[in-house]
Amino acid sequence: MKISADFMRSIAAAAARETLPRFRSAASVDNKLAAGFDPVTEADREAELAIKRTILAAYPDHGILGEEHGVENEGADHVWIIDPIDGTRAFISGLPIWGTLVGLTVAGDAVAGLMSQPFTGELFYADGDVARYEGPGGPRQLATRKTTNLADATLFTTTPALFQGPSRAIYDRLEAKVRLARYGTDCYAFAMVAAGHVDIVTDPGLKPYDIVGLIPIIEQAGGVVTTFDGRPAENGGDILAAATPELHAAAMDALRA
Repeated sequence: MKISADFMRSIAAAAARETLPRFRSAASVDNKLAAGFDPVTEADREAELAIKRTILAAYPDHGILGEEHGVENEGADHVWIIDPIDGTRAFISGLPIWGTLVGLTVAGDAVAGLMSQPFTGELFYADGDVARYEGPGGPRQLATRKTTNLADATLFTTTPALFQGPSRAIYDRLEAKVRLARYGTDCYAFAMVAAGHVDIVTDPGLKPYDIVGLIPIIEQAGGVVTTFDGRPAENGGDILAAATPELHAAAMDALRA
């Protein structure tokens, strides 16, 4: 299923009308996690509602799975999966590396998606055929870098601290094999794989709304996204994204070593 660029822009604009006025403001922050800190803001909740209204106005029979407001039209074959602010910790810290993620699955397969960063004026999207960028520097088709060797690769993860127990040693083994490792940026790092600036991103314990919007962008730019055990990433889990099939295979070998 192909989704028009205009519709992608309309989703991004609807979300931005709710997120941008609240960014770097004194808005209150709630905690969703009793034993820890999982922040959510009014911007998260209102942006998701705005996205939902936009989608259902155009596709009333489609399903919705949102991080903040749950399921709409349960059982639908076409399901839009929404993370209104991926990187809420960055959002409440005033850092413009958060993004709005929206992905469309058909029979469980991610076929179209977007990542919008309205403060920087950037939109990354995949329409079902190709991945594109709009923002500073002008519009262009996205293409991953052609890196095939770990020794030449740039690796991102949100933080190695997310890898708990034995998985931390697995991550450290992968990091030791790459040329450059950097931390932070949540969804923005995955977009940089599609844009040809980063080679590998790995994060553990992702939910579907953390990754579904990004899968088509990376895949339609030439990259590969799976779980650590090679399964499709649409259901979340421990996720590995790489710029080329060869680099993905090399990273998988490092994880399994």
